[in-house]
Amino acid sequence: MTGAFDFQPRTRIVFGVGSIERAGELTAELGAQKVLVVTDPGIEKAGHLELLLNSLSRAKIRSVVFDKVRENPTTLDVDACLQFAKANAIDSIIGLGGGSSLDTAKGCNFLLTNGGRMQDYWGVGKATKPMLPFIAIPTTAGTGSECQSVALIADEKTHAKMACGDHKAAARVAILDPGLTLSQPARVTACTGIDALSHAVESAVTRKRTPLSMLYSREAFRLCASSLPRIFQNPKDLEARANMLLGAAFAGMAIENSMLGAAHSAANPLTAHFNVIHGQAVGMMLPAIVQFNSVDAQAREIYQHLELPDGAKSLVGWLNEVLDQANMPKSLADCGVDGSAIPMMAAEAAKQWTAAFNPRTITEADFAKLYEQVFTTRSFQ
Repeated sequence: MTGAFDFQPRTRIVFGVGSIERAGELTAELGAQKVLVVTDPGIEKAGHLELLLNSLSRAKIRSVVFDKVRENPTTLDVDACLQFAKANAIDSIIGLGGGSSLDTAKGCNFLLTNGGRMQDYWGVGKATKPMLPFIAIPTTAGTGSECQSVALIADEKTHAKMACGDHKAAARVAILDPGLTLSQPARVTACTGIDALSHAVESAVTRKRTPLSMLYSREAFRLCASSLPRIFQNPKDLEARANMLLGAAFAGMAIENSMLGAAHSAANPLTAHFNVIHGQAVGMMLPAIVQFNSVDAQAREIYQHLELPDGAKSLVGWLNEVLDQANMPKSLADCGVDGSAIPMMAAEAAKQWTAAFNPRTITEADFAKLYEQVFTTRSFQ
């Protein structure tokens, strides 16, 4: 039976080299007069912030800049952004940067318009009041946050990663300018690219998948799988960068309609306890999770129908090849993970919200076995 779904696109996508030049025009169309730009210092150094501010100025839109976003934002980051926003009487928000900037902007929007703390919005649909118009401008091809209505914010004290979702938090417009991704350092390109690839793979097989979400997952995988190795070979390949950025956005749309799975559940404790960068953490666990899920006949069939590059014999083998190209470590031990923490991480992974959507039921004991396997090596067949 074909899965039922209820699809309502909430985000206008403007894609193309130089499309950041349209930011002022697009913001003005939303009726904005004073906009808060949420970003980080690296984006300013790369010159992207100046492009945005110039476009806003040409459209006679006033702007203020909060540029203190940190990687993997916590409630502390959102609170700092919130206080800045309150002090500046803004009427719209633009997130410029990677997933951290976009999530911080969304988190600020929740609290500025609906009050309370981020913890109050952990879950789905808990905001009762309208939010300010939000425009997302990603500078990395990774999280796909520009096409999602969820803010991922960690609790500053417990480190629990809270998924705060509400359709009102979705960007009104996502501006996808491939030129902005050329400035990414190689390490950022690798980690964000692996993250986007994992989104395509995981969203394709979740229990919540639908015919619509699978269209986005498959196209996202095709674009990412054909482009990421090209970028590793030639970081200035603008066509590959464009396809990768579009693939990451499509993967974000797949997540919005399908959710994620066990690889993300296993990744979060690695980041929380051993500071393993999110994209690397997901990538390290993904081959083992794909092998685990392949016991499920439907998941196995979906994996087999993903469009692998010519010469690739299996999804697991190809994923490990790409991880090698990305210079990812060979094992969790090589990532600095302490093997004695595996029981604790397994218990935490089993409680992660994405685990519930994995196509094959996965328990704390299963996570422990997977961590033990990858602690020794991620490269297996």
